[in-house]
Amino acid sequence: MKSYWTLVFILISFGSATGTFGQKETIPNPAIDMKGYLTAAAGAAKYRETRRLTENEFITASSEKDVVVLDARSREKFDELHIKGAINLSFSDMTVASLQQLLPDKTVKILIYCNNNFKNVEQPFPTKIPAASLNLSTYIALYTYGYRNIYELGPLLDVKTSKIEFEGNVKDKLLNIATIKTALK
Repeated sequence: MKSYWTLVFILISFGSATGTFGQKETIPNPAIDMKGYLTAAAGAAKYRETRRLTENEFITASSEKDVVVLDARSREKFDELHIKGAINLSFSDMTVASLQQLLPDKTVKILIYCNNNFKNVEQPFPTKIPAASLNLSTYIALYTYGYRNIYELGPLLDVKTSKIEFEGNVKDKLLNIATIKTALK
């Protein structure tokens, strides 16, 4: 009987410490909106399906006037290797102010790509698990901020054989490795 009352006391104590038995109180924060995020993500997902581009479509679109090729990887990875002509705005730096400054026209055509678009170059394009691909986060963020003219590079490409032009401080090193490997075959 003593252990029964001890258990009842523990449960009552635990229940009052957490607000209710086993349920934690909601911690309000008006600056974080999970429901709004999930709603925006669902809208972006539907919208995105018709806006994924092949390699050739991406190359053609990137040569159009006033098109922005946006790389949301870290500045370090961008500096190592990126699509020629791309601009960098690290995903963690996407804010109301930075987007207003960099992309004030919400109708501008934006092309995005990420780590998971390129293979065989782990240093500048480290692979993420597919559900955590930076393309997804970037697309959802831009969509949530009101941009609707967003297109995404669709396929997984080998940097060494891609028709897309790259630039960065490891470009020559990568090309030399590819040339050496080809010559050894």
